[in-house]
Amino acid sequence: MQHFELKGQIRQVGNKAVIKAFRAQGLVPCNLYGNGMENVLFTVNAKELKGVTDTPKAHIIDLVLDNGKKYFAVLHELQFHPVSDACLHVDFLAVDEKTPITIKVPVAITGHSVGVQQGGKFFQPNRALKVCALMKDLPDEIPVDITKLQLDHTIKAGDLKIEGVNIVSPKSTVICGVKTTRNTVVTEEVAE
Repeated sequence: MQHFELKGQIRQVGNKAVIKAFRAQGLVPCNLYGNGMENVLFTVNAKELKGVTDTPKAHIIDLVLDNGKKYFAVLHELQFHPVSDACLHVDFLAVDEKTPITIKVPVAITGHSVGVQQGGKFFQPNRALKVCALMKDLPDEIPVDITKLQLDHTIKAGDLKIEGVNIVSPKSTVICGVKTTRNTVVTEEVAE
């Protein structure tokens, strides 16, 4: 899995006015916790943070704080402004190389479906799946080949097998499928 380096400045617990002042300076208040450690409060530059929040890809984040410490983390929770869509607060979960990590990984569709070539309509309700693995085994994306996908068939999370990775999403989670359309029905009638 790709790593993304993010620099942060340690901060103290503050009231609403202090937090508002951080945001006015283009900083986002953050919190790092987990892994048997004390909470670490810090701020990051809002523009640098967009490299992680404005992408469908999953990352392991290398947090480099101004006190000289470095942590591995994953995004745990994001809070956005309801109107401006600016990031207001981020919770990071500390991870290490020896403990399995649960994270959402994007799905990468490859191939051309047989069902679509017959006139069906492709649909993809889920663009990411939750997986659990050690940091070294985490994939950048989950490849799903749809070449043999027939009309009115779906590919579910339970159909996928990835070595060294446990798919945590429910096995019944539909990743993608091909629906029959009116064009498909007309084509079949003409063929008869």
